[in-house]
Amino acid sequence: MWLDVAYESLLDGGIESVRIMPLAKKLNLSRTSFYWFFEDREALLAALLSRWKSTNTGNWIKRAEAYAENVCEAVLNVFDCWFDDAIFDSRYEAAIRSWAHQSPEIAREAADDDERRVAALTAMFTRFDYKPLAADVRARAMYFTQLGYLSTQPNEDMAVRMSRIAEYVEVFAGVRPEERELQRFFSRRGFNVS
Repeated sequence: MWLDVAYESLLDGGIESVRIMPLAKKLNLSRTSFYWFFEDREALLAALLSRWKSTNTGNWIKRAEAYAENVCEAVLNVFDCWFDDAIFDSRYEAAIRSWAHQSPEIAREAADDDERRVAALTAMFTRFDYKPLAADVRARAMYFTQLGYLSTQPNEDMAVRMSRIAEYVEVFAGVRPEERELQRFFSRRGFNVS
């Protein structure tokens, strides 16, 4: 529960709001009970970073490695990260990126995870016979487009976002997805195309 309240505080108020006394107050617990679970604030912050790596980076890589018949389906698998905070928590991502602006150590950690995510996408494209340079460039275009999207936080209607999916797949993969592939993706997202 300490980690959960620290996570909520990070999302709501940034890294400076992740302090033991305010967290204890939110939990209605004594400050000393914190030390049953964590050695100090740094250990709690390390656990927050580890949770982000496990969820956001871990799930991103899993989606890039997920079974796909073809490259369009593989790209759509990764797109699940864009629409499901249970797979890829966009608020957590933004909070970690904000923290990285304040801490060179966290910036290095985030950069390492960026490289792991790009490497997973590059391997995904390579799996479908893209040449190494093309796979790398497509992976970077896809990844950094998503990071830019997260940082600008556009407020788009879901129908508008979904109407762009086929075009995004074609831009990133160079191949237009088939209707059945799109329908499987929309179905996973609970989106009904009329």
